[in-house]
Amino acid sequence: MSHVWLPCGLYHQEYTQDHGWWQTPLIKGKMIFLLAIIFIVFPLTLTGYWFGVANMVGYTALGALGVQILIGYAGLITLGHAAFIAVGAYTSTLLILQFPWPNFFINWGLAYPISIIIAGIIAGLWSVLFGLPSAKVKGFYLILTTMAAQFITVDFILTQYISQIGGRGQAFSLPPGTIKIGPWIIDSEIKTYFLMAILLTLCVVIVANLLRSKVGRAWIAIRDNDIAAETLGINIIWYKLLNFFVAGFIAGLAGAFWVSNTAALSPEHFPWFWSLWLVGVILIGGVGSIHGVIFGSIFMVLAMELIQLAVISLGDVFPELMMKFLYIKESVFGLIICAFLIFQPRGISYRWWQIKNYFNLWPFSY
Repeated sequence: MSHVWLPCGLYHQEYTQDHGWWQTPLIKGKMIFLLAIIFIVFPLTLTGYWFGVANMVGYTALGALGVQILIGYAGLITLGHAAFIAVGAYTSTLLILQFPWPNFFINWGLAYPISIIIAGIIAGLWSVLFGLPSAKVKGFYLILTTMAAQFITVDFILTQYISQIGGRGQAFSLPPGTIKIGPWIIDSEIKTYFLMAILLTLCVVIVANLLRSKVGRAWIAIRDNDIAAETLGINIIWYKLLNFFVAGFIAGLAGAFWVSNTAALSPEHFPWFWSLWLVGVILIGGVGSIHGVIFGSIFMVLAMELIQLAVISLGDVFPELMMKFLYIKESVFGLIICAFLIFQPRGISYRWWQIKNYFNLWPFSY
């Protein structure tokens, strides 16, 4: 006889049960409730400003998800992920503005959704190109390789050459009505929010299922001990490059989404600090956890928004704070990273795991 409620944890008799997507009806209900909040409650309750904050959270989470795949699940440290986001953004923009689409593609709103997929593929392949050294080097040397990707891609190729296409100078303007999916013109914060929510949900579902597969187990084995993984027959070069491709693909999707959230695209949107910021997000949220990507993104975006509101409120009394906001932001970011590494090194997701276990094992939570 099966039981809906099981005492002191969950008990499975088959491997498929242990790796099931929905462990219990309670978990299924919680996920449906969460999706209802994201797609129904938030759109009905948030205002224009908070839609902008939510879109920034989603953009950060999409970018950090790729970093989590590299660092958290394969142990491949990166400090140049903003480059791949930039590749996705510029690929999508050039396909929309410069590619000679047939008229029915434009009229049916197919140009932008197709450009999203192509942007992901191009960014993934570009990521693989800079992931090739991972076959021979790791650690500090791999960090330098990914940093090179940032400076070569953004500061040289995009700034000096790609940005000059069409004689627009340094920025590509995106006129209203340019971003269109079918009959749905994305021209407001709430529409951008729905696009973000759909993209982020799909990416999280795909990555979560990928991590439960042979590929995900190979990545984790390489992260834990690449020599032992190779001894067991895992082709570590293939799986490392696949890891770079998947991370770059999601970065490309993040860049293509950012196109819908800005009126003009410039290389200034993808500085090296943004790569460092995404690494900080997963350190705060929790390395090796999809929950950590979401928690870290929410925490960092809200923290910076609160600091900005505090600086604005004190601007009349201390006007120099407004001019030094960027330095204040970077200083607070560093302090937050130090605080988490000292007091909560496993991130917010670990605390969330402890809270869940407390209730799942109650009354035997000791």
